[in-house]
Amino acid sequence: MSFSRGPKEPVPEVETNVWSCTSDDCQGWMRESYSFAEVPECPLCKSSMNQEVRVLPEVK
Repeated sequence: MSFSRGPKEPVPEVETNVWSCTSDDCQGWMRESYSFAEVPECPLCKSSMNQEVRVLPEVK
């Protein structure tokens, strides 16, 4: 048995600062607000990362 909760409200998207991996073989990225280092390295491939802005769903 399943219950419908009705239509969900769309999550607003906002411009977000992120760190993006510089390696061509890696697609790693992370939100700037979740980074502990001032200039982090990629947690997947250990390459350097650059700052960029992406439009992502808002996280509160």
